[in-house]
Amino acid sequence: MEGQGEEIKKPTKPKAKAVIVGGSIAGLSCAHALISAGWDVVVVEKSSAPLTGSPTGAGLGLEQSARKQIGAWLRRAQRLHDATVPLAVDQNNATDSEKKVSRVLTRDEEFNFRAAHWTDLHGLLREELPPSVVLWCYGVMCSYGCLSSIRQSFLPDLKLRYSGYCAWRGILDFSGQENLEAILGIKRAYPDLGKCLYFDLGSGTHSVFYELLNKRLNWIWYINQPEPELKGSSVTMKVSSEMIQDMHREAEKVWLPELARIMKETKEPFINVIYDCDPLEKIFWDNVVLVGDAAHPTTPHGLRSTNMSISDAAVLGLCLKKWGVENLHSALHEYQSLRLPVTSKQVLHSRRLGRIKQGLPVAGWQRFDPTTSSREEWQELQQKSMPFFNEVPLPENSSIQ
Repeated sequence: MEGQGEEIKKPTKPKAKAVIVGGSIAGLSCAHALISAGWDVVVVEKSSAPLTGSPTGAGLGLEQSARKQIGAWLRRAQRLHDATVPLAVDQNNATDSEKKVSRVLTRDEEFNFRAAHWTDLHGLLREELPPSVVLWCYGVMCSYGCLSSIRQSFLPDLKLRYSGYCAWRGILDFSGQENLEAILGIKRAYPDLGKCLYFDLGSGTHSVFYELLNKRLNWIWYINQPEPELKGSSVTMKVSSEMIQDMHREAEKVWLPELARIMKETKEPFINVIYDCDPLEKIFWDNVVLVGDAAHPTTPHGLRSTNMSISDAAVLGLCLKKWGVENLHSALHEYQSLRLPVTSKQVLHSRRLGRIKQGLPVAGWQRFDPTTSSREEWQELQQKSMPFFNEVPLPENSSIQ
């Protein structure tokens, strides 16, 4: 028989294909997860070139499970470790604005997060993808995240919820200036910089402070105020020199002099308007699925946004791999059933935590005052009180390699 002894090759099935709208960390994580599941993907990004900054901030904290998930996508997991610094301690302080003194309320020395700069993590994820995966739009507009146009098309009546406060944010680069008095002073006041996530709580306000790689200090200050009027599709406000000067004067009244000085030394601070959204009842329609901030806008107090986005992507990839493209709806149903209970509880917990720290009304609580609160109340301030803290339910018989 002609061809006898030759191996008869079976025709290979074409790969499933996906279009990912948005090239932020959530979009790039989805690209990695779907490629690992055997899919062909293209990421459509509205920018005309690789992103060099974040529209919503700069510093972020990565929990252990998120780091493991990212490591599974990289050719060399050590790259993530090299691009981050430890956040081994989670500490909440109470600041007396009049006496300008601070005392420790809670200290968790088994926190086990790592701090990353948004741009560093984004670049790491992007560089590990094939060059043809990301399609730069060169001016063609497509919004994503909590203001996603796709999200709005499926949920036209669902609006973002203003939290009641905004956040001043900034990063101070002190490379080559380690001996400046401002840097020496802040390290005396915050001796565990470089390994600690500091929360300072004042009356009706709080701030966040930690160090990033390459001699950078990341700070955030939350201020209760009426909802500002935003223009365009960004939650970041432009600020004037007068607004910055007013912020500097208020910081001197509220915070330790060392922290207020760091805020004053920071170039180009900006304001994020803080929103979240009530949890959704569904996050996919036919073959369209939401991930990241498009699925669950959240306030930043539980360090959830990036960690939830990475977990969304990982679980979605595992569900698609488990069920195969011929059972797409079963895969998406399982993705939804696994992620909604987690993200819904985390969004609501983060909302509650922010309102407590800002001294806003919270059911079952009197107005929180860090100078007079009880030890029982302090425990709820810790990051480890977050539901599903560092826990990611996965499809049955699945694991992150």
